[in-house]
Amino acid sequence: MSEQDLYSQVPVNVPRPRVDPQASQRGASLPGLIARIEEAVEIETKAIRTDVGFDLKSSNDRKSRYLYELNKAVRDIRPEVLQANRDGIIRLRGKLAENEAAIAAHLKAVTEVAGLIQDAIEQSEADGTYDSAAFQRMRTA
Repeated sequence: MSEQDLYSQVPVNVPRPRVDPQASQRGASLPGLIARIEEAVEIETKAIRTDVGFDLKSSNDRKSRYLYELNKAVRDIRPEVLQANRDGIIRLRGKLAENEAAIAAHLKAVTEVAGLIQDAIEQSEADGTYDSAAFQRMRTA
């Protein structure tokens, strides 16, 4: 199942709820925002590990948008509100660390595959006539 399948059931033209300017100070939106970020991170982490066709760019865009919203939400929030949401923030941090590990493993695999492809291309193009190592030996002789 691709990320697009997971999000395709979300209506596009859903009216946004009215934003209460005092809500961020009260922390009313913080638990919901944390839950949305957790869900997006969990979906991405699972998809990176299982779905070859996963759209990493759109998922990364979504995470960036959520993290921007989180940054805005906590900028002016009172310390007691942050403390009240501490468990959710710690849980989110753990999921982000797991997501980071999955992304690092994915990038390592991509780098290894790219290296193998590059080596295969270089070997198929080289017939030994113009080997750069041979030129280096000739210069030093």
